[in-house]
Amino acid sequence: MTPQQVSQVQESFIKVVPIANRAAALFYARLFETAPETRALFRGDIDTQGQKLMSALATVVNSLVDFEAIVSVARDLAKRHVAYGVTPEHYALVGAALLWTLEQGLGDEFTPALRAAWEAAYGALSEVMIASAYPASQQAS
Repeated sequence: MTPQQVSQVQESFIKVVPIANRAAALFYARLFETAPETRALFRGDIDTQGQKLMSALATVVNSLVDFEAIVSVARDLAKRHVAYGVTPEHYALVGAALLWTLEQGLGDEFTPALRAAWEAAYGALSEVMIASAYPASQQAS
């Protein structure tokens, strides 16, 4: 990610924070609509899960200037996700739902450049997580 993309992601996320509950609800509704098989991965209260999602997003977004600082946390999280039944394919589904949610929440401010910045951020994070949780899948590539 470029420094400009980091700034774009961070500045746009500031606008998402006030609508965090709505954004989380939109995200899960979209995820379950486009990938209904993912619903079974969430056993707890979805509102609580949404709060965890927004908290995790805030941590990642705030750490983008020093991405290496969150790599170990992301790796640990990814390994825990394996136990919940998450597969490498789920990361693309989650990424698509996230981008859609941001587009809904930010409206016209979600420009192609901002989309590209979020894609870069999510791509970097998901690559780290997939490589950590599924090392064999990386060897097959």
